[in-house]
Amino acid sequence: MDSLTNNGVEIELVRTLRHLQSVILQNIRRSESFAMSWAVPADLCSGRASIWFHPAIPVQFRFNGSRVPAINPAWFATLTESADSSMASS
Repeated sequence: MDSLTNNGVEIELVRTLRHLQSVILQNIRRSESFAMSWAVPADLCSGRASIWFHPAIPVQFRFNGSRVPAINPAWFATLTESADSSMASS
């Protein structure tokens, strides 16, 4: 399973990490701090979780296997729009 580690906190992801990596790095390159939130599945006690990103906080993206996942342009655009809209409203 792929994972994202932010300031020592590891989050396991399925299928989404390559897209999130692109959006997260795009924002960090612009020196933007931001939060990312998601719903926690019922089998993991449900609820919501959030993580804070800042250019000074170390982030690690770990992918299983050697294959570089393809980017779905439509999904990438949707994630980018979502990230930009949440920043505009804060």
